[in-house]
Amino acid sequence: MDLEKPPPPRHEPEGCLVVAIRLPVRIVVLVLVVPVRMVWDALVVAGRFLNDTVLRPVGRALLWLGRAVFVWPFVGLWRYVVVPLAKGLAWLGNVLVVVPAVWVYRYVLTPVGHACAWVARGIGHACAWVARGIGAGLAWVYARLLTPVGHAVMWVLNGLGAVLAAIGIGVFGVVAWLVRYLVVVPALWVYEWILTPVGRAIAWCVRGLVWVVSSVVTGIGVALYWIARVLFVLPALALYRWVLAPVGRVLAVIGREIWDALGHAWRIAGHISLAVGRFLATLFRWTFVEPVRWVYRTVLTPVGHVVRDAVLRPTAEAARSVGRATRQALTAARESVRQARADFRRMVFGEPKQREAVTGREPRGPETRTLGSSTTALTKD
Repeated sequence: MDLEKPPPPRHEPEGCLVVAIRLPVRIVVLVLVVPVRMVWDALVVAGRFLNDTVLRPVGRALLWLGRAVFVWPFVGLWRYVVVPLAKGLAWLGNVLVVVPAVWVYRYVLTPVGHACAWVARGIGHACAWVARGIGAGLAWVYARLLTPVGHAVMWVLNGLGAVLAAIGIGVFGVVAWLVRYLVVVPALWVYEWILTPVGRAIAWCVRGLVWVVSSVVTGIGVALYWIARVLFVLPALALYRWVLAPVGRVLAVIGREIWDALGHAWRIAGHISLAVGRFLATLFRWTFVEPVRWVYRTVLTPVGHVVRDAVLRPTAEAARSVGRATRQALTAARESVRQARADFRRMVFGEPKQREAVTGREPRGPETRTLGSSTTALTKD
């Protein structure tokens, strides 16, 4: 654990240009940013109010309307039309296609296939016996006839090959001696004493020409390099070093100060906007909300209680009494109709038969054991 304090952050020294630019830039930026921040905060509050009171309820209503218009009809169509129709078509296809196809496969195609397979196996066995017989005959012909004839032909061909080889060796030796002394030896002499010196002279000339061309190209390149360096590189380097770099540093300082000033001004404008908003909220509360609350609490609430106790509760009690009387009248009418229907049924069809009481068919269990009774043979009385 490091108990030493971390070193304080090092601040780079600032020049007089930075200090001279900072204060006027921050004052100007604060004057320009405060109205923008107040407008922004007002737009944020208005947007939140609009979102909570208008956009969100409208969105929910549009969502419910979209479900009612697009989703629920398709769900009902799928659930109560497409699915039952598909199930009916599946059952119909099973009854009209699958069951007959299974019956045809099981009781027609399967026996026919077994019969065709049995016939094919018989034909295959017969063809196998015939093929074995033909193979045995061909093997005997090959071993007893073709093999001796082939051996005799090979012996004759070997003899002819030996005679032709002896004749070819003699002829080849003569041809090789002629080719060596008429073609190879003169060609070797021409290569050593004519082509080799000529090729070396041509190679020396080509190397010299390449050296000359490379020297010329190198000189031209060095000249062009120094011309481009003097005319373009050195002026551009001086322009960058003595003009663009100082101007860029000044612009960087100005831009950094403007950015920092914008940040400070935005935060200060936020505090100012918060204070103004709280002042306006307090003013609205004491000029509108509190009077409305006082009127509601001291005027409307007693009036509402009087209206509730004098008008609404008696009206509700009368409505409940009427409802109870109506329900009792409907119940009595329903009982009268049920009794008249029962009397008409007895008058037309007679009294219904009474069902006989059925005794319990399960055996009764033993009596509950007490302290004075026992079920063992040793302790039973």
